[in-house]
Amino acid sequence: MRIALSTGGGDAPGLNAVIRAATFAARRRGWDVVGIRDGFNGLLFPDQYPEGGVVRLDASNVRGIGHLGGTMLGSTSRGNPCHYPVRAADGEVTYVDRSVELVQRFRDEGIDALISIGGDGSLAIAQRLFEEGMRVIGVPKTIDNDLDRTLVTFGFDTAVEIATESIDRLFTTAASHSRIFVVEVMGRNAGWIALYSGVASGAHVILIPEIPFTYASVARAIERREAGGAHYTIVVVAEGAAPKDGSQSVVEHAVDHAERLGGIGHTVAEELTHLTGKEARTVVLGHLVRGGTPMAADRLLGSRFGAAAVRALDEGQNGVMVALNEPNVEYVSLADAVGRLRTVPMDCDTLLAGRELGTSFGDD
Repeated sequence: MRIALSTGGGDAPGLNAVIRAATFAARRRGWDVVGIRDGFNGLLFPDQYPEGGVVRLDASNVRGIGHLGGTMLGSTSRGNPCHYPVRAADGEVTYVDRSVELVQRFRDEGIDALISIGGDGSLAIAQRLFEEGMRVIGVPKTIDNDLDRTLVTFGFDTAVEIATESIDRLFTTAASHSRIFVVEVMGRNAGWIALYSGVASGAHVILIPEIPFTYASVARAIERREAGGAHYTIVVVAEGAAPKDGSQSVVEHAVDHAERLGGIGHTVAEELTHLTGKEARTVVLGHLVRGGTPMAADRLLGSRFGAAAVRALDEGQNGVMVALNEPNVEYVSLADAVGRLRTVPMDCDTLLAGRELGTSFGDD
């Protein structure tokens, strides 16, 4: 068998661990393994890669990469081949489905099966390729932890650790200057990173997309702290959070990828300064939380997922995603996995713990 690995969407700590594990597991079975550059671009635009858009993977080039962040294959979140933008001379954009063409490119390369490593968007593409006759196994990847059919995704633990450490470092500065610090973290439409890092660090206010907030509520929380003798406040806000009767803050609209969220941290800081009279500063962690060395938990989960994806192929599986259901990695239908956003439920124990600790979620 000849299998291909593809990493699409945003990078996440643990991707290289998946590539390494899948390569070793497949080579043990005598299979040939290749990697596709930059999502599926290596197949769709081979002329852009003088060294080749498809690279052979073996022990020589995956050995020792498990501890490295990013992905050795490159990635992209633009140019969905199932909804590919074509711009006419007059600037008008139309969309075409290139999935049949992409499947033929796989066949031209003699590739029998694809292990697609990505988030909801990449896995939706994988599902479409499966529908067109490609043999596909999905591996869930996102720091946002927002895929519904798996207990957790690799990359999340590292993102939470980096965010928590960063918030920890702001406490001393906030206390020294009696300021409000607003820390904006990634997560898109799910508040897992903000919630976990906020509770872990002891943040005083946590704003997440699942709970519409009011600035007046946050200001009251700050005033209560002032009355109690605490003259500084740490506010953690997820990039997708929005006030009641308001909308998410978007910094970029694009024709070939999802809109880019961001800017809510600055808005929150400005509003709180206006309402409380206290100086507020903003720190946007952004891509810091998704880069660098993956934690052991993400290396381990990536290794488990990579090995399980190859095992799934060996067992004759097709059109499935590997998913963590402790203590095992199981297989779930790709069709059931895509398009189902996993958001923070109101009975989430971590959320309840935050409330018990006196954390404001901007909704009182």
